[in-house]
Amino acid sequence: MSTSPVNRLRRLAVPLLALTALLLPTVPVPASAAPAATSAECAPPAAPNVPGARVLSVTAQAKPAGVIESPWFPPIAYPALCEIKVTLTHPGVNDNVLVAAWLPRAGWNGRFQGVGGGGYSMGNFDFGLAMALRDGYAAATTNGGVGDDGLSPASWALGPDGKVNEELLTNFSSRSLHDMAVVGKAVTAAHYGRPAGYAYWNGCSTGGRQGLMNAQRYPGDYDGILAAAPAISMPRFLVADLWGQVVMRQEKVLPTNCEFEAFQQAAIKACDTLDGVADGVLEQPLRCRYDPAALIGQKIQCEGKEITISRATAEVVRKIWAGHPSWSALPKSAPFSVVADTQPGPSGKRVGVPNPIADNWVRYFVEENPDFTLDTVTYRDFNRIAAKSPAKLDRFIGTDNPDLSAFRRAGGKMITWHGWTDPIIFAQGTTDYRDRVEHRMGGAARVDDFYRVFLAPGVDHCGGGTGPAPVDPLGALTKWVEQGKAPETLPAATQSPTGTPITRNLCRYPQTSHYDGKGDPNQATSYHCTR
Repeated sequence: MSTSPVNRLRRLAVPLLALTALLLPTVPVPASAAPAATSAECAPPAAPNVPGARVLSVTAQAKPAGVIESPWFPPIAYPALCEIKVTLTHPGVNDNVLVAAWLPRAGWNGRFQGVGGGGYSMGNFDFGLAMALRDGYAAATTNGGVGDDGLSPASWALGPDGKVNEELLTNFSSRSLHDMAVVGKAVTAAHYGRPAGYAYWNGCSTGGRQGLMNAQRYPGDYDGILAAAPAISMPRFLVADLWGQVVMRQEKVLPTNCEFEAFQQAAIKACDTLDGVADGVLEQPLRCRYDPAALIGQKIQCEGKEITISRATAEVVRKIWAGHPSWSALPKSAPFSVVADTQPGPSGKRVGVPNPIADNWVRYFVEENPDFTLDTVTYRDFNRIAAKSPAKLDRFIGTDNPDLSAFRRAGGKMITWHGWTDPIIFAQGTTDYRDRVEHRMGGAARVDDFYRVFLAPGVDHCGGGTGPAPVDPLGALTKWVEQGKAPETLPAATQSPTGTPITRNLCRYPQTSHYDGKGDPNQATSYHCTR
């Protein structure tokens, strides 16, 4: 049974980390300056000094080894730990922020890891911390004072006056990230009697955006940043995620999800061999020029019935693939199931189901109206919303400043990887940002010295899909930071539907992978990177 789009979004809001670390076990690179340590004590340290904030409480609790279960991912076994919780507030804000740190009782690798969030959740208090602890890290995450509902900011987005709560939005976008780094590193040092040798950020989606914000605004907080599928330019891409819903409503055509899948698969089939091999994965989906009109008149089986693809449905697909001028469009290799989901309504008539994260962004932050609905939004209304969102909110959470000179001066290294079939945060936002960083900071060679981007063909949001996803991007980052070994490629892996192992080496942007024409197309050694 396929996972519904809403459950897929919920999945994103739960793990809240660079999820592809789950594909294969990670093997952390030993930190030579920080040998393993043990600690039998679990006592609350003195309240850390957090600039701009007042610490309200510090507690500590010893916890035994355990296993974190998830309905979507393999279980995570973690060792015994000391959990330290710090609550703080920012004077004049009236907020209550929790920072939680998990510190391994034995086998600490000498490193600290900041754990990123997803959706409207700033952090991950179980799954993400368990993953970091499993690999020997001392780790911390925070709720930023905004709770942990990944799909909706309803509990905090608007103040008593019905306007955007700018202080809590500031917590969510930036301020609480620095507080968490300060607190997490301080309690780690107090617990082990010495500071961590290296500090790393690890996040995907919102966590990827947080990684970029760390590099842009707090360049000294982390030695290495893994910012996967980053939610760059939230005020733009979240509105763009609603374009398909507006198109369907305005054209009064709501195709079934299997009709949309027919167009996606037809495009993949038509463009599959552009990269030299027919494997169901588009290496460069933006090169695909498939015309949806080619499917008009085709008959497909859909929900137990035979459906003939209509001209009106093909036109809706054309408009969705064309996108809105305010942002990049859904790649033709990506599923429609987030941006153009439809379901049978109460009366049996199909209704559009918007991406809840995007819908709530417009509802609460742009329109400041909890009762707002897309049902009456015209193309003209959508133009207004698309312009209003960044004009109003970029200053808080745009996270697209291309000036990373302070991060470079601090000696930081950053890796971003992004799936080319990501149906929520289109990968073009990442490539556009990298291009602008190059323009600002002296070209590709200079930027490659500290910031590298890798695209994963066929991979969905933070993992999944048909293509190979990175096996251990955090391990590649630690080697770069601690051993000076900059990654030329990222090893990636998946399995075919029949269980055949498939490997690739994801190429450093702007290079792409090309089949050599004679080797095993399932093996990375049969491909080379080329411009």
